[in-house]
Amino acid sequence: MPTLDDVVNPAAGAPVRVSVDRIDCHYGAVQALFEVSVDVRQGETVAVLGGNASGKSTTVKSVLGLVKPTRGTVTLDGQRIDGLSPADIIERGVASVPEGRRVFPEMSVYENLLLGAWPRRKEKAAIQASLERAYDAFPRLAERRNQAAGTLSGGEQQMLALARAWVRNPSLVCIDEPSMGLSPKFVDLVYDVLFGWKDQGITILIVEQNARLALELADRAYVLQHGKVVLSGKADDLAADPSVQKAYLGAA
Repeated sequence: MPTLDDVVNPAAGAPVRVSVDRIDCHYGAVQALFEVSVDVRQGETVAVLGGNASGKSTTVKSVLGLVKPTRGTVTLDGQRIDGLSPADIIERGVASVPEGRRVFPEMSVYENLLLGAWPRRKEKAAIQASLERAYDAFPRLAERRNQAAGTLSGGEQQMLALARAWVRNPSLVCIDEPSMGLSPKFVDLVYDVLFGWKDQGITILIVEQNARLALELADRAYVLQHGKVVLSGKADDLAADPSVQKAYLGAA
């Protein structure tokens, strides 16, 4: 029987897409994560919050295969992926919007988008339809489709990074610090896109230094400190938690 939580948040009863289960991660001799566990259900938006060096980006990188856990497991749809390469994980329908955008500066906007669609390279008609949809969603990119990506503003490059992930037609998007370094105008544009993805039922795992925005977007959230999960729960509950308000939301 559906619970009240299922009605308020339909993803609550959905299958788990991603399970990070008690992982440790190291950078050389330095341990970055200590028995971190994070779950993301189908159609859910989950935020990972924390200060600098809290381990939040490392958590998402473990899902993308960019960091290999030294203990614990990472699964996607019930299958272990912690031993797979980033390319293999992308082929399974996962897209990434990395911190710092990381567009290919010498390539055009159009060429960057084509690279994003590479996992669907055999679906030429579908790729073209996705490109047109991306241009409709990001008019600035349509106007600059032949322009070198490195000449775009920071906000426009973030738009390109989002569009590049979207043309993959992903079932899961991992996003690392999407608002960092952007003007308020572009932050609003970025979050308009993310709320649209959420409404479409795309599963989202987001790391964000702007806790207020992340908690508005997310269904659930995890708070990390010094590589450990110290709080987790519904985003609304965490936003109302005095300790979260004081540490991350600017409350006195």
